[in-house]
Amino acid sequence: MTTIQREYSETISQLRDTIEKLCTEYSGEYWREKDRNREYPTEFVTAVTELGLLAALIPEQYGGSGLTITAGVEILKAIHEFGGNAAACHAQMYTMGTVLQHGNEEQKQRYLPRIASGEIRLQAFAVTEPGAGSDTTSITTTATRDGDVYRINGQKIWTSRAEHSDLMLLLARTTAKDEVKKRSDGLSVFLVDMQSARENGMTIQPIRTMINHSTTQVFFDDVVVPVENLIGDEGKGFKYILSGMNAERILIAGECAGDARWFISKARDYACERHVFGRPIGQNQGIQFPIARAFVQAEAAEAILDKACTIFESGAASCGTYANMAKLLTSEASWAAAEACMQTFGGFAFAEDYDIERKFREARLYLTAPISTNLILSYIGEHELGMPRSY
Repeated sequence: MTTIQREYSETISQLRDTIEKLCTEYSGEYWREKDRNREYPTEFVTAVTELGLLAALIPEQYGGSGLTITAGVEILKAIHEFGGNAAACHAQMYTMGTVLQHGNEEQKQRYLPRIASGEIRLQAFAVTEPGAGSDTTSITTTATRDGDVYRINGQKIWTSRAEHSDLMLLLARTTAKDEVKKRSDGLSVFLVDMQSARENGMTIQPIRTMINHSTTQVFFDDVVVPVENLIGDEGKGFKYILSGMNAERILIAGECAGDARWFISKARDYACERHVFGRPIGQNQGIQFPIARAFVQAEAAEAILDKACTIFESGAASCGTYANMAKLLTSEASWAAAEACMQTFGGFAFAEDYDIERKFREARLYLTAPISTNLILSYIGEHELGMPRSY
């Protein structure tokens, strides 16, 4: 191991120790109360921010730690492994990347240090629309240039954390779809000041779901956004969003890996401690084998996740493939571990106090979001196997 590798390993170890202590303070009862009341975990998010964890991927020159996506994955993985839920704040790690990679220097200086310090939150990511779903190029929210401002009109759905964010990263159409050569052209990315927008035409409506995810639908009625809040070039926003989506999938794969570890640990401990018919239930192969298989599945998924991180950091063109593979495999590993844990605990798994039913519901989300398994398989089929495009 080189000196650099050793130092990085020590950094990861320190991060994990810090997060484990944090999750001890914000234990299951904290998360159960938030889930029960559908409340945003403000205290936890504030603590994570104050520890500098959400600024891990922001370069040091802008007030962050300047760590790699591998470190970001380890942070989110640890939060979930130790019983927490990073969904309340994980978006900041990948949305800020759009500003960092495609914003101009003035934008970076204006926003990144304030995001790093926690003065402002960039948590809302507004892409999906009711009529478009995963077909991002078919969105109809428009941004029309009017002198030194753009006027935004339309609707977004599944925009999580919109009520708890100071800034929104918004994708809107600046050129009509029937006026562009490629369907991915004519889309642009904006940073929206949420307070100003809410006072001038933006309406946020919460959507109650099976998990406490603070998700919403957002309506734009002639919302004014200054021209200087356009990220990169007008009409090139689709590729900016795609680069951020690779980071999103890798980071969320880290959360899935952490969930898998949590479920496996809980199931293993209970299988060894619980005695029925005079012996530990883990002695029964019907209990033991599903846990063992979940462990194997989780380890294999993490190996692909590690490779995805390495490829992302190298900037290789195959990043999209491995980001998608990591998300698919870790989400399925997490779900397999969740199912094994539920079966191991039996009736007790459904009791709120054990936290299993809450984590079970949370884990199910990532088989569907932020991209469905079927779309990932379509991507692999086309881009890796050379099969006809299916969508």
